[in-house]
Amino acid sequence: MKRRMRSVLLVVTLAVSVALSGCSGDKKTTESATENELSKNPVEGGSIKVGISQDLDSLDPHKAVAAGTKEVLFNIFEGLVKPDSDGNLVEAVADSYEISEDAKVYTFTLRDGVKFHNGNEVTAEDVKYSIERCADTSNGDPLVSAYSIIESVNILDENTVEIRLTEPDTEFLSYMTTAIIPKDNADLETNPIGTGPFRYVSRSPQENVILAKNEDYWGEKAHLDQVEFKIVSDADMLVTNLKGGSIDMAMRLTTTQAAELTEGFHMEEGTMNLVQALYLNNEAEPLNNEKVRQALCYAIDPDEIMAMMADGKGVRVGTSMYPGLKKYYDESYATYYEQDYEKAKKLLKEAGYPDGFDLEITVSSADQPHIDTAQVIVEELKNIGVNATIKPIEWETWLEEVYANRDFESTVVGVDATTLSARAMLERFTSDASGNFINFKDAEYDDLFAKAVSETNEEEQVRLYKELEGILAEKAANVYIQDLANLVAVSDKFDGYTFYPLYVQDMAKIYAVE
Repeated sequence: MKRRMRSVLLVVTLAVSVALSGCSGDKKTTESATENELSKNPVEGGSIKVGISQDLDSLDPHKAVAAGTKEVLFNIFEGLVKPDSDGNLVEAVADSYEISEDAKVYTFTLRDGVKFHNGNEVTAEDVKYSIERCADTSNGDPLVSAYSIIESVNILDENTVEIRLTEPDTEFLSYMTTAIIPKDNADLETNPIGTGPFRYVSRSPQENVILAKNEDYWGEKAHLDQVEFKIVSDADMLVTNLKGGSIDMAMRLTTTQAAELTEGFHMEEGTMNLVQALYLNNEAEPLNNEKVRQALCYAIDPDEIMAMMADGKGVRVGTSMYPGLKKYYDESYATYYEQDYEKAKKLLKEAGYPDGFDLEITVSSADQPHIDTAQVIVEELKNIGVNATIKPIEWETWLEEVYANRDFESTVVGVDATTLSARAMLERFTSDASGNFINFKDAEYDDLFAKAVSETNEEEQVRLYKELEGILAEKAANVYIQDLANLVAVSDKFDGYTFYPLYVQDMAKIYAVE
């Protein structure tokens, strides 16, 4: 017997404070001038320039790593399903789907008339190719780790694709957001072709990426004709560019930057849907000592960091789960460690470091919120004898040295979920995960994760995931800080900005106003 499902709500309604309203798609708007009542009636056409802090690490949606890249590619590519602003998975390239009772067979019926940006209609062959490309292990781990349990991808007819798994996975649907690409597209890096509301036009490395409206889009078409994402890597120049008109919109502003934009802009306020932490290389001495890591947790006060850098905005977290994933988030972990310098010093002494140690914090120079956080951390750690220094590097260098080569001691960064599932946040900390850049290795965690992903009872699965979050907190895998406040500056010439419970920028919803 099969269940026919048109949409799935992956996040249940729980009691959430007002500060989290942006996580679920709601927003709080502060207008620069009270007399400027922005029109809610879209004016079709026009273009917008959006400032982003980092260049894209890849135009291949299956290989992109950086969250800042994925938020741009969200406009070009779609999967069989895609997230909406309320945390639902809704049909995209697929018109409907069925999940077997044992959660081992997922069957998708393709939507009629969906075209790639090159004008060709999407076929079952394209879908099979896209899924199998991400499941391929010939060069090592699959591009999507959850695809390691795919047994086969079968074309039942020209409109139907079946995916069979080797084991039950009730969360597998959330990974069907994987971009569907043409089977015959030889070079995604120079010719990215998807089905999204915008098509790729051009890219100038370290300068911009230009998208144009997809006139053949199967769904509700974008309002704007063109979007230009402009790289503004110098955080000090962001407000200058906004005021000067070279960009119309920018995300993730600090409260200081937002305060400078008193005319011509309105602020949208939410959170970034990520976990900012002082991520620790668990193989580097002395961070390979659990007591040392716990000492750092007791020394650092997330509330002080949020007060210093964002006037208290943001949401404190204490493990690798952010509040936007409501079903899995346990707020009790947020206060697992409270600042206690004496307890921190005692742990350091027990670990053999009574006089502290030197610690290098690597931070991307383009990310002002992370730099600001690192600066507060440096001052807090002085109180327990830890001499921390900040090493600013370019984002591309961070990706190579820290993420790929794991050549670092600690780093301040935000880690997001690529899908609306707990697995996306927690799998990276299993011992053999390719994304486990902190080198966290714990047999209990590995065994419990394997049990969680194969559990078919939803309530029990949620409990297991929260138990995994508890292990990360107890063993101080990292020093967890916050889901950062996200202040988005939008020119009063535009409206329609929408928050998602994922790290995306949906440019199709933005429109010009008179």
